[in-house]
Amino acid sequence: MQIFLGIAGIAVVIFGLLDIFHTLLHPSGTGRLTRFVLAGIWRASRAMRHKAGSMVGPAAMVLVVLSWVGLQILGWALVYWPHIPAGFAYSPGIDPSKYHDLAEALYLSTVTLSTLGFGDVVPSDPFIRALTPLEALTGFGLLTAALTWFTQIYAPLSRRRALALKLRGLAVAGFADRMQVADVPTAALVLDAIAAEVAKVDVDFIQYTEGFYFREEDPDLSLAKQLGYAVQVRDVVLSSNEPCLRLAGEQLSAALDHLAATLGGKFLTTRGSTEDIFAAYAAEHGQNPAPGNNDNDPGL
Repeated sequence: MQIFLGIAGIAVVIFGLLDIFHTLLHPSGTGRLTRFVLAGIWRASRAMRHKAGSMVGPAAMVLVVLSWVGLQILGWALVYWPHIPAGFAYSPGIDPSKYHDLAEALYLSTVTLSTLGFGDVVPSDPFIRALTPLEALTGFGLLTAALTWFTQIYAPLSRRRALALKLRGLAVAGFADRMQVADVPTAALVLDAIAAEVAKVDVDFIQYTEGFYFREEDPDLSLAKQLGYAVQVRDVVLSSNEPCLRLAGEQLSAALDHLAATLGGKFLTTRGSTEDIFAAYAAEHGQNPAPGNNDNDPGL
């Protein structure tokens, strides 16, 4: 029984650490537990028509961190459980017989992971004495990882919001309609800039998958809302007689197609054209895609 609980506990600890590694350090950002929690919270929010608004993403990330903490506490507790109370020394006044062994193991694991160090119960078994510092280091690393995760998400979100605002501004200015009479080199530079920003957002969705579950309440900041205009710009420029514009349009088209493939492959069940996937992305975020310029629509 002792060996079984020890193996089970180590397996739980390793599973939690691997999920942290795949979420924060792996280029694809594909922690299974993290993805399960994020997607579950998102589905619940969508079922309630996103009444929680922009709180969905941050709340889901907090629940993921709590899941990581819970796995570490449980895993180490399973390792300690068979050694309680014989493997520990208790301070005067503490009677271990008053506490259930599993509850005591969970208490010890929580105190050790949080590095509180009350000193009321200390390991006396050499094996456990060697393990408790490792759990304390795990707890310190988990705290650092959580803080890093919370701070690193805002740069991708800023890039996504900036692209949405840029597309919104181009739509208000009627860029697609005026492109044929605009200065060709200037229009090409604008198209190149849009393609580059789309590519950056695409990489963000690959490396920071949690970003998909952040919903913008302001439609001007919602990329899900504004991507439709990028598709319209692409269609117009690809029909241009100017080789320079067509080349820029092909680059934009490739960037949009790859972004659609990322969204469709990682987050959505929709398969089909780039337009279909972007429409599904907008629907997921409770937005109507913006097909073009409409000054009477405040959200465009």
